[in-house]
Amino acid sequence: MSEYQWQLRGRCYRLGDNVPHPGGVIPLNLITARETDPAVLIPHLFSETDPGFAERVRPGDLIVTGKNFGMGPKGCGYIAMQALGLGLLCESMSVQAYREAISTGLAVLNPCPQITTMCAMHDDLEVNFQNGLFINHTKNIRLEFPAIPKELQELVSKGGNTAWLKFWQESQKNNS
Repeated sequence: MSEYQWQLRGRCYRLGDNVPHPGGVIPLNLITARETDPAVLIPHLFSETDPGFAERVRPGDLIVTGKNFGMGPKGCGYIAMQALGLGLLCESMSVQAYREAISTGLAVLNPCPQITTMCAMHDDLEVNFQNGLFINHTKNIRLEFPAIPKELQELVSKGGNTAWLKFWQESQKNNS
């Protein structure tokens, strides 16, 4: 497995406050179907809030959101974001939403107070999720936010719960 890329640099995709997971991040029908295949999910990522998003986004791009991001059940949208190589910065998100994002291996910083005032759509952003460093190259802004906790970094670097459990299982076989 290659070294995890804690630092991402890409374009900003800024969203507002109260973006729900069902209907905002990913269509409800994919959540109720319990879809987890990234190939199925990716074309529908933000399709109801930003049609064409999945075709425009590139690995390293960063989703910047306001308050209460990702409200609602499940993490199908986080699976798609992680598979695309995106990062997520939120002014705030519920514990449930944060847990879902981390469990998929998505690089996410939360809370990032006033982050939506620090950048505009398509600004050139750079973020280090391991130490919380945020740079907006377009506006020449440099800040630090709380990093992904050290206790969760291995989980994220392995690709989330399922990948970490496979890694752990292999390490146990090798130790016996």
